[in-house]
Amino acid sequence: MSLINQVIVPHLWYDKEAKEAAEFYTSIFPDSKITDITTLHNTPSGDSDIVSFELWGQKFMAISAGPFFKINPSVSFIVNFDPSRENDASDKINEVWNKLSEGGTILMPLGQYPFSERYGWFQDKYGLTWQLMLTNPVGEERPTIVPSLLFVGDQCGKTDEAINFYLSVFKNARLGHIVRYPNGMEPDKEGTVMFADFSLENQWFAAMDSAHKHQFNFNEAISFMVYCDTQEEIDYYWERLSAVPEAEQCGWLKDKFGVSWQIVPSEMDEMMSKGTQEQLERLTKAFLKMKKFDLAELQEAYKG
Repeated sequence: MSLINQVIVPHLWYDKEAKEAAEFYTSIFPDSKITDITTLHNTPSGDSDIVSFELWGQKFMAISAGPFFKINPSVSFIVNFDPSRENDASDKINEVWNKLSEGGTILMPLGQYPFSERYGWFQDKYGLTWQLMLTNPVGEERPTIVPSLLFVGDQCGKTDEAINFYLSVFKNARLGHIVRYPNGMEPDKEGTVMFADFSLENQWFAAMDSAHKHQFNFNEAISFMVYCDTQEEIDYYWERLSAVPEAEQCGWLKDKFGVSWQIVPSEMDEMMSKGTQEQLERLTKAFLKMKKFDLAELQEAYKG
């Protein structure tokens, strides 16, 4: 089920492996393909591959842009294998687990847990973290792949606040389930969020608090691109989401919880994939100077 006009697209930052990782992922999931590869020259990271791909109908983007940010488990991807959707859901979860976890690190082995008959959590060989789950098809369907935010360290306990904030910023938004930690699950505090999910512009997200000691926090390695049709929309999201002035660069911003977003014009993808080498060079030169994107200026640069 492809999300037509997916407004929010997860974006993965690699040192050099964007293409290789995308090829690996698209070879494993059903209904998956690489849709575009564009190489930008003369960026601060030298030549930079930008790869657009789909996994199980969900759009992703990846970039090879140097060793500046390392993917960590603060954002992982939950993959829902739903027996009501897939006849062979339990075979499929085993098959994806075996291929995707190869060369990676197992965090929770694939097995039976109180919340799922079959669940496992691991970091793949490129550092990306996945939670594979046989879902209980009672209630409303969830997409097959859902990004999950883990609030740890000084952000632990802020999941409620973050969800309410995102629901207030995005116009087409709603809360799904919310389950809280009971008493006796120390170090997790009673009442903090054990699991919640919410939808922003038809993109589902999951979020949870964890008071355990983790050696990571949100960073730029995984960001969320928000596609905007107009400058008004770009201004709207920029104004509400950006909370760290020094993180503002080339359409990127950081919100008050440390999550990175990219506020980009919808037509940017088309310019990137259809542009000539000269058009791409002018476009790159123009956007490298910007913090918040100026749509008119980008269009001018592209046209020359």
